[in-house]
Amino acid sequence: MKEKVTAVFDIGKTNKKFFLFDKDFQEVYREYTRFENINDEDGYPTEDLERLKTWLKEVFDRILDAQKYDITSINFSTYGASLVHLDENDEVLTPLYNYTKEIPHDIIDSFNEKYGPELDFAVATGSPVSGLLNSGIQLYWLKHTKPEIYKRIKYSLHLPQYLSFVFTGIPVSEHTSIGCHTALWDYTKKDYHDWVYQEGIDKILPRIVSTETSINMNYNGKRIKIGVGIHDSSAALLPYIRSVKKKFILVSTGTWSIAMNPFSEEALKDSDIDKNCINYMRINGKAVKASSLFLGNEYKEQVKKLSEHFQVPVDFHKTVPFDHDIYLEILENFEHMFKWTSIVDRNMPPKTKIPYENYAHAYHQLMVELVLLQVECIKTVSGKDNIEKLYIDGGFSDNDVYIQLISHYLRNMKLSTTDSSLGSALGAALCISDVRLNSKFLRKNYALKKHVPFIIQ
Repeated sequence: MKEKVTAVFDIGKTNKKFFLFDKDFQEVYREYTRFENINDEDGYPTEDLERLKTWLKEVFDRILDAQKYDITSINFSTYGASLVHLDENDEVLTPLYNYTKEIPHDIIDSFNEKYGPELDFAVATGSPVSGLLNSGIQLYWLKHTKPEIYKRIKYSLHLPQYLSFVFTGIPVSEHTSIGCHTALWDYTKKDYHDWVYQEGIDKILPRIVSTETSINMNYNGKRIKIGVGIHDSSAALLPYIRSVKKKFILVSTGTWSIAMNPFSEEALKDSDIDKNCINYMRINGKAVKASSLFLGNEYKEQVKKLSEHFQVPVDFHKTVPFDHDIYLEILENFEHMFKWTSIVDRNMPPKTKIPYENYAHAYHQLMVELVLLQVECIKTVSGKDNIEKLYIDGGFSDNDVYIQLISHYLRNMKLSTTDSSLGSALGAALCISDVRLNSKFLRKNYALKKHVPFIIQ
């Protein structure tokens, strides 16, 4: 008898992943691929949407025909800030513009002039105007610089909803994609911002449905429940929200380290915007206060420099355990010694100085300085909330020095780490199920590990 499974496509900018989960949400199959970028009309690298679409269909059709699995439902998790524009024949009109592509400053200036002041706008939408990193600004840019293309748009779909559309042919919008730094949503009104209606952009945005919506369809002769898709950061939060009863902060670490508070009741303030806070959105439309730090990228750059300075292999940092005595030595006459390459910080010196004679001391100094920045992000998103639980997942969850320092500096919080390489995919699977999770879920599915702060004698 075939095993009943839920399928998930989890699409990152680099890795395209396909998972199957059993009834207990244990992974039973995975498949990864990568595609070379193609260029848009300006020669800027972007996603090969046609190839992605072909791969989705090929993988899904192959697994449907397999004798081992019985796919009962499918959902989609993808990165945000990306729109697919369709004409009246459901044909794709433009490349999937890369959110790192710059657009002319005069477009942003004209937007701010019409709909500013900038700070008020950022507070209302939970997202400062940042070019194509705001998918709403992409629509404004298209309307005012490519009007002949804009006029042909019947629907603009966020990427997760486009992947669902590939299978269902039904265009929809949902909260997590609308709410991820798009500049479209007014968190105070709980509706699209006034500018969306003034520009008439609401006419090409499909109706909003619940993120938990699924469409029962006959696909290739088989009855399947097809989800409407979810933004990956919101998906990664979902297993925690459904299985943890007390309030918590989740820090998802990688190239970017994103601290998220899904329980914040207060709207963003001017001071939050100054500290690079933005809003994400939960599946129920509730704001998630988030603070981003380019931690993984900075770490990578600095350990590379340390390996050159001390003439050790570039992976040497992975062998350094936390040393209590070294930490106390650094603390005795503490000063900031590292000049960051990708982080702006008022405490950093004009140039890096390394007075230490051994790698372990310099590495601990680096980690103390990075962790102090991380702690600041966590405190910022905590705001006035009294939050006792802290979860860390991703690349830094197994970095001993990072974890020991976080648990020390945030002794008032109970720190746990999880191994959630499946985070977004598992969240997407849970989203379209009505299964109730209990407190054992993270331990069973996420290798939950608790940490106790060290004691200074």
